[in-house]
Amino acid sequence: MEPGHRVVVFGAYGHTGRFVVAELRERGFVPVLAGRDTDKLRALAASCPGLDVRAASAGDATSLDRALDGAAAVINCAGPFATTAAPVIEAALRAGIPYVDVAAEIEANVDTFAHFSDRARAAEAIVVPAMAFYGGLGDLLVSAAMGDWTAADEAHIAYGLSSWHPTAGTRAAGKVSRDRRDGRGVRFTNGRLEYHNDDPRVLEWPFPDPMGTQAVVGGFTMADVVTVPSHVPIPEVSTYMTTEAAREVSGPDTPAPAAVDELGRSAQTFCVDVVVRSGSSERRAVARGRDIYAVTAPLVVEAVHRILTGRTRAVGVASAGEIFDAPGMLRALSAHLSVELPRH
Repeated sequence: MEPGHRVVVFGAYGHTGRFVVAELRERGFVPVLAGRDTDKLRALAASCPGLDVRAASAGDATSLDRALDGAAAVINCAGPFATTAAPVIEAALRAGIPYVDVAAEIEANVDTFAHFSDRARAAEAIVVPAMAFYGGLGDLLVSAAMGDWTAADEAHIAYGLSSWHPTAGTRAAGKVSRDRRDGRGVRFTNGRLEYHNDDPRVLEWPFPDPMGTQAVVGGFTMADVVTVPSHVPIPEVSTYMTTEAAREVSGPDTPAPAAVDELGRSAQTFCVDVVVRSGSSERRAVARGRDIYAVTAPLVVEAVHRILTGRTRAVGVASAGEIFDAPGMLRALSAHLSVELPRH
């Protein structure tokens, strides 16, 4: 890949968007700062001299076309993705460039697969939704754990977060998702998404040392229930969240993440523990790291790098585990993640 590829970051001034801009610059890309708030774009540009600023709104197709003009790819960091994903994908298809987003909204990701799979495949375009901590990382771990299995009976993805101080974007996206499902819960069971009014269950999950066994909320459903079944024949996908993190993210008074280092990362740590079962066999993959928002940046930038260098295995709308070599991609992120994968 030639250095200096221009990559539009839509929502560049948001919490995750800023991490993505920094990671792109670190990797030799030239970010194009895009979003609807001109003042916030200019403020960000003042701290990133020399970068192009392009005001654009999801509701204005012409402005999106201007924003994507001359770019090699676009990364959508602007939620709620129920509002932004479709217009930015449409603009990417018109521009003939890859689209990648960091959407954790279950319904928005379902919409992307439902509405764009046929068109993107016919155009030989690449659209990768949920290329983030939620959705992307879990899917990569499941795919790496499966190895030579072509199907599985169930996948369990347990999130061991030391804390979860939500950003304003997380809160806004959560409200949109709750409203779309009328406050109901959602799960992937019997090969499909089901909505329900069941009370959440508190279980114990045996995280690997040093975290050890922790109380988790069962059925704390994340975007993995969309990404994993999109390419793995599997009837059951379950996700879990440590109880304290679940309490914090839903608490109205929980503060936003606070930076504690020169990179802007918080002190939060995480362990993502994945167990895949087929018959009586079980395989496990684990990832550990710091700051779920900050780690999204190397995930999504590595995805763009692999797309632009032709290291993909699918076209159309595809999740991380389908389009990329999962073990290889996880190992490429060793500066940001500590990963334990099974030997097959």
